Amino acid sequence: MSIPFLFTGPQDAPFTLLLAHGSGAPMDSPAMNAAASALAAEGLRIARFEFAYMAARRSEGSRRPPPKAETLIPEFEAAVAALGAKGPLVIGGKSMGGRVASMAADRLHGKGRAAGLLCLGYPFHPPEKPAQLRTAHLMMLETPTLICQGTRDPFGTVDEVPGYGLPERIEILWLEDGDHDLKPRKSISGFSAADHLATMAKAVKAWTGTL
Repeated sequence: MSIPFLFTGPQDAPFTLLLAHGSGAPMDSPAMNAAASALAAEGLRIARFEFAYMAARRSEGSRRPPPKAETLIPEFEAAVAALGAKGPLVIGGKSMGGRVASMAADRLHGKGRAAGLLCLGYPFHPPEKPAQLRTAHLMMLETPTLICQGTRDPFGTVDEVPGYGLPERIEILWLEDGDHDLKPRKSISGFSAADHLATMAKAVKAWTGTL
């Protein structure tokens, strides 16, 4: 079955980013569109795809809940193969998409098929359930990783995450007062959503230069 990709950014970019969506919104959600546009403005090529359950929602009006994240690993690996990026590839995504990518990362990195991992709002735990951590595999992660996280993200705040003891190879960009979509409250933070997305994109561009 062919995988329909949504592309943003220059075809001759030095890096391609393959990004998957979060659990409840599609690859062309406002948050994904805004992130892709910001990354493309930094000269990166973004390819987005949907897991089968989300594609079924689009084509059939199905409201099936997302399957367990680990069961989506083969779909992410299939998307990497179908994309066939010619140059260096970074895998990742928003929320659950980034989590699935993180579980596929080391195998793909070990085969030379992924240069790094980018997570936009990593779901370290379900909201209001801080004890249900989703970090065990991150402790052993060998793939160079950048996580862009809002400081008030209910899936993992700036007060919680530093206490997890994540390995140093996982870099975290904290965005002041950002929520799970990296959006700040402008009246409180002094920043706009566009400010944070531009900061995120510049950081991602600089980070790819280290891979």
